[in-house]
Parts: sequence; structure tokens; C-alpha cells
Amino acid sequence: MISWFSKIFPNVVNLGWGGDTGWGTSIFQTLFMTFWSAIFGGILGILFGVILVLTKEGGIRQNKFWFNICDKIVSIFRAIPFIILLAFIAPFTQLIVGTQIGMNAALVPLSLGVFPFYARQVQVALESVDHGKIEAAQSLGATTWDIIFNVYLNEARSELARVSTVTIISLIGLTAMAGAIGSGGLGNTAISYGYQRFDNDVTFAATVLVIILIFIVQITGDFLAKKLNHQNR
Repeated sequence: MISWFSKIFPNVVNLGWGGDTGWGTSIFQTLFMTFWSAIFGGILGILFGVILVLTKEGGIRQNKFWFNICDKIVSIFRAIPFIILLAFIAPFTQLIVGTQIGMNAALVPLSLGVFPFYARQVQVALESVDHGKIEAAQSLGATTWDIIFNVYLNEARSELARVSTVTIISLIGLTAMAGAIGSGGLGNTAISYGYQRFDNDVTFAATVLVIILIFIVQITGDFLAKKLNHQNR
């Protein structure tokens, strides 16, 4: 079985598992970038999404000034192609992490690249919450923080799980482009050690691994969304 695999996928085997170009290293780099960018970008996305819902016209903390500021920030970052964003914020990346190259450097543009997409998803999810429940909470004297955590985020948690799944899958795709600044990962392996060297077996193997990773995220996200939806009933 091993000899057959080595014959069909010789370049895949030659890359090995460890080392700078190994498959284990590439998988770790992809997971590392995806996880931490999802955390940092997720925090920013939820923050902006909540502010947009609270300060919109008719929101519980209506504020046209802050709504317009946050709305424009989200719209501007969404409009910038990720590969351009990598170069545009390079000085800021250098300031934050002390380097413009590598996995840690990739976290800054990945987080800033994914947060506006997630912020819009969060905004839509929170706006789907029954306004009657918000009014009921206000009539009982609930504070803004009470409404945010006990009404908005609690009632929309199933939908938030769904949009989080979509965002993480999108983020996995962005990690491939992050290879342009030497971040590594499966996308970089597919391009640098597969496509550019005409080693199609490497490209194929990297693609299969990315698809498997996406399937795992999708299945996990669907399970959590269904479970949280049942808990809301």
C-alpha cells in the first residue's frame, strides 16, 4: 500500500511530514492562522456587528454618528481585496508583531480581512431577533448590557453559529493568499510546491486536505447550530 502510494504520489511523499515544507507543518500553519484569526477577527466582528445594530435608526441606542463611522469602516475594509490588504497594512503589521513575514504577521491582515464580512453577518443575525422580546426586556428595566447578552446574543446564537461557520470557511480560503507573505500553510504548499513546480500530485493532496478541513468545520458548525436552535425552543 505504501509503495503504491509512493509511486502514484512521489512528490507528496518527498515533502515528508516534518521540516519547513512538511505536510504536518503545513497543516499546523493553516490551523494556527485559522484559529487565531477567527478569534481576533471574531471579536472585532461581533463588536462592530453589535454596535451597528444598537446605533442604527430605531436601535436601542440610536446614534447616527457612531453608526455611520462603524458602517463606513466595515464597508471600506470589505471593499479592499485581501491580497492588496496584505501590502497596504504591512507597516501596521510590522508595528504590531515586529515583522511583515511569517505566520504571526499573517494574523493581522487575516483578522482585518475577515472581520468586516463577519460584522455584516452578525448584524443580519442580530436584526433577526424578535423586536418584541427586546421591548419586553426594556419594559422590565433591563440595561443595555442585559439586552445585548441575554436577548440579542442569546436569541441569535443558533444563527451566529451558522454565520461563524461560513466565516471560518472563508477564512481558510484567505490563508492560502497569506502565503504571499511567507505564512506557509496548505494553500502555500499547493502553489509553491505543487503548481509552480508542475507537481500536480502535491496540488491535489493539498486541495484534498483543505476540503477535508472545510467539511469538518461545516459539519461541526451545522451540529452546533441545530443544537443551539433546539435549546432556544
